[in-house]
Amino acid sequence: MSDAASPVLPLPPSAPRIHRNALVRWIGRTVLRLGGWRMEGAFPDLPKLVLIGAPHSSNWDGVWGFAVLMATGLDLKVLGKDTLLKAPVVGPILKRLGVIPVDRKAAQGVVEQAAQMIRGADRFWYGLAPEGTRKVVEKWKPGFWRIAKAAAVPVVPAYFHYGRRTIGIGAPFELTDHYENDVARIREWYRGVSNGKNHDA
Repeated sequence: MSDAASPVLPLPPSAPRIHRNALVRWIGRTVLRLGGWRMEGAFPDLPKLVLIGAPHSSNWDGVWGFAVLMATGLDLKVLGKDTLLKAPVVGPILKRLGVIPVDRKAAQGVVEQAAQMIRGADRFWYGLAPEGTRKVVEKWKPGFWRIAKAAAVPVVPAYFHYGRRTIGIGAPFELTDHYENDVARIREWYRGVSNGKNHDA
């Protein structure tokens, strides 16, 4: 943590940022403190990456995750249901927090579009849940791997540990040309650190 009073990690120089005023940062930190949450690990000093969050087992993951974005000022782009972003009050807030609307019924081209956004920017952190749902799944969806490979960036794992009320950031994974092997390595790493609200990664 950046100091004894802060529940969040400091952002390294290369991380993309959004200017957030003191009130927004205070709200983010207050939400985390009231929930008893803190961060551990370290944000990598990289301008571009794909960040995955697991396990995704509850809507509360979004509450704590967005509180981190508010508290740190990190500019993390994530996918969200287009219907959710059309909501009168919630929609504009989510857009300001970096949520990109996607129509899941017509999701063709999402991988290519995401990779292009990453390649075309000087700094771009793209986040998503590899499970693709809050339910227990045997296999992760390959979208995160395909996006990272197409954009030639590493995958950085983030996890929720509800038992210790921590949100952790792991070291970057450099991908190979073998999807199954890469996912096996990443999931094995998660088994040692994650503890979801309703299930583990």
